[in-house]
Amino acid sequence: MDSFEINKIIAAVLLAALIIIGIGKFADYLFFVDKPEQSAYKVEGLEPAKTASQVSETVEEKVEVDIKALLAMGDLAHGEKVFKKCSACHQIASDGKNMIGPNLWSVIGRTAGSVSDYKYSKAMIAYAKEWSFEEMNSYLIKPQAYIKGTKMAFAGLRKEKDRASVILYMNSKSDSPKPLP
Repeated sequence: MDSFEINKIIAAVLLAALIIIGIGKFADYLFFVDKPEQSAYKVEGLEPAKTASQVSETVEEKVEVDIKALLAMGDLAHGEKVFKKCSACHQIASDGKNMIGPNLWSVIGRTAGSVSDYKYSKAMIAYAKEWSFEEMNSYLIKPQAYIKGTKMAFAGLRKEKDRASVILYMNSKSDSPKPLP
């Protein structure tokens, strides 16, 4: 078989594929069907799907936790280990510099968005609450859901022990650590 015969076979296969695709597109155009806005048959017992905003409101409602019990789960050694995830963007030293994120020295008890030589997002500046144990716990679950518009791209800490340990570790890294509740 010479190369001209092979070219004819390949061209025939490609033409057949194009014709099949073209007929499908033409049939979709020819037989367009408008879907009704409401279902003709109602199934009882089904809940409508929740939107992302409704799901985030539900998450925010469930955030109420006993901070004393939560902090009792944590320990400093584990917090130091978990904080290594944070150290890609943050330092936690008294003379530390800002990196991608601000220096977290004395962060517990500090007002959000208050480090003078760091450029915060507008959402973090507008938040302007004090970082208490409860606020930090809620924020660390999922930062972008807690303060919408923050530039912190961290996914969050789902495990309570991890959050409690990191909060204890961050509290210990201060000139005057806050007393535990």
